[in-house]
Amino acid sequence: MSLPAEVVELGRRAQAAAAVLAGASSAAKDAALLAGADLLEQQAPDILAANEADLEEAKKARMDAGPLDRLKLTPARISSMAEGLRTVADLADPIGEVLDGWVRPNGLEISRVRVPLGVVAIIYENRPNVTSDAAGLCLKAGNAALLRGSGSALRSNQAVAAALREGFAKAGLPQDSLVLVEDPSHEVAVGVMQLNGFVDCLIPRGGPALIASVREHATVPVVIDGDGNCHVYVDADADLDQAIEIVLNAKTQRPGVCNAAESLVVHEAVADEWLPRIASALIAEGVELVGNDGARSRVSEIGVATDDDFGREFLALKMSVAVVPSLDAAIAHVNRFGTGHTEAILTRDLAAAHRFTKEVDAAAVVVNASTRFTDGEEFGFGAEIGISTQKLHARGPMGLRELTTYKYVIWGTGQTRE
Repeated sequence: MSLPAEVVELGRRAQAAAAVLAGASSAAKDAALLAGADLLEQQAPDILAANEADLEEAKKARMDAGPLDRLKLTPARISSMAEGLRTVADLADPIGEVLDGWVRPNGLEISRVRVPLGVVAIIYENRPNVTSDAAGLCLKAGNAALLRGSGSALRSNQAVAAALREGFAKAGLPQDSLVLVEDPSHEVAVGVMQLNGFVDCLIPRGGPALIASVREHATVPVVIDGDGNCHVYVDADADLDQAIEIVLNAKTQRPGVCNAAESLVVHEAVADEWLPRIASALIAEGVELVGNDGARSRVSEIGVATDDDFGREFLALKMSVAVVPSLDAAIAHVNRFGTGHTEAILTRDLAAAHRFTKEVDAAAVVVNASTRFTDGEEFGFGAEIGISTQKLHARGPMGLRELTTYKYVIWGTGQTRE
């Protein structure tokens, strides 16, 4: 099908900006990020007013609590967005890094050098902070960002993008280093997914419906930011007091995000003693629990869990619970129902921890800590463009290096091939 003319024009603008950014100096990119950060804070009242209008509409539409929290901006969250840009500015510029090099017997000098992707498109839902994080990371990695947020966050995204575009221009880089798609229609979203020749990489950040749409319609290269059905496995040799604190943090600190724990797996050797304790603590925090026979026989308040429950990313105060007879069973349960995001084991048994980290198939595997640490900022990336649950090109939190590719540079002295 033919693409909407306005989508093609957005792609052209982003591509033109990407050509400039590919040759921009580190100093110019850092100055643009710092200027954008300053303007985010200076224009915070306007951004908050726009966000309040979005929130009012979302409440009228009866948006659920989890998505509503992701939509909401506060002065602290705007300050965090600005600090994220400053942190990215402080990071080493990956562009031009020589990954490796060698000399062939014929004297050819070959090196592999990191370069930008070009135009990175991101389609995302209900999170205006992504507008800032994505634009900042893309710019530092020499890419133009083509951003399409959800209609529910349109006013917020417009306000954030306006501040950043002004900051980029102030530092001498193209305003179109960030191009915001302001038409929230499905047709335009599909157009972005099919901008061959303009978009070099598409990253969707959203729920199952968005991911399914991208899988169905996208013709440009895609890196999937997938679901986070994250598990915490409490082993037979866990520190049970510590496990209470970790599970509570993983589930309740911010339940509406992808690195929150959705599933609890407990070794039967500690289930009689420990499961009633954690169930009581979780229920006191408003968490609804559903589980298998082993869980429900130990805690009467736990409801019946289906396979769908065990495989679901709730993004809410709900959690599945499975009691298992062994480490083998725990690993099998996690690999069956997990989405490849983050899985944690709580144990003092080093051999069990090593087996779990080796045999569990996920982008991040955590030992004796909360799943909430799978995050670009927590990893020291400054921010992230998303968390990939794929295995090609990028896996886990996607920072600057995941927004680059490489080229081979070959130096000769007149060699010809025989």
